[in-house]
Amino acid sequence: MNDEIKTKVGLSLEDEMIFRCELGDMKVEDCYIDETHKKEEEMIGPNPSRMLGMAVLGCLSASFIFCMKKRDFKIDDLKASAEVIIKRNEKGFWRVKQILVDIKPKIETEKMLKRADRCEKMFQDYCIVTEAVREGIDVQVNLDYKMKK
Repeated sequence: MNDEIKTKVGLSLEDEMIFRCELGDMKVEDCYIDETHKKEEEMIGPNPSRMLGMAVLGCLSASFIFCMKKRDFKIDDLKASAEVIIKRNEKGFWRVKQILVDIKPKIETEKMLKRADRCEKMFQDYCIVTEAVREGIDVQVNLDYKMKK
């Protein structure tokens, strides 16, 4: 069994601070990261902080649904939101300081409620994104540039 999964992603500069997402074998049209700092209604995609919030939110929601599914309970209705709190650090740089998550699944029976209570204690452990963010992720950066001839 392989203990490592590698996923490659990339981006290409489209215009100023707008990047087109490249998701490897996954074909997704119109995926952009927008760091132009324009008004929200003028942006063509989320900025990286919002993407991080969505990644945490999506992973946690999927982990909860997976936990419920392990006992054959199907969640047909779930709403979730995340508030990404950004503050300046001690050096004055903006940083994501906190992500507040609210998940509201529709629980329809007492048996589902009992399972949801059990899942509440464990589903976060299965979210690879949230737990990695909580623990800290080793990020290595290689800035590879050459003079164009």
